[in-house]
Amino acid sequence: MGKRILIADDEPNIVASLEFLMEREGFEVVTAADGDAAIKAMKSGRPDLVLLDVMMPGKNGYEVCRHIRSDPGWQQVKIVMLSAKSRDTDIAKARALGVDAYLTKPFSSKELVHQVNQLLGVHQ
Repeated sequence: MGKRILIADDEPNIVASLEFLMEREGFEVVTAADGDAAIKAMKSGRPDLVLLDVMMPGKNGYEVCRHIRSDPGWQQVKIVMLSAKSRDTDIAKARALGVDAYLTKPFSSKELVHQVNQLLGVHQ
């Protein structure tokens, strides 16, 4: 079985394109449309990596990241934060919460795939 990726984003078009991209790379994909659903999905099957949008209804990406990092069973989960927010303070906040990578939207598919493979130790 391939590595499992959770895509947490409230924008259906982004979820669909990320899901297609990650499945094409051979990953098992689970999706969540908001922060609460992301945490519920984490509890039902720990992913290896989370693609996490910052701005979502309910719990935002920062809150989800904080929740993931506070759970001892989820310490090895890699987190890639995806956001339209590109200010240094936004990136610093995400880094302080423990994200492994931060990509600003719009990002290149190639860059995202490279980052995911690198974090998961997958050789291309």
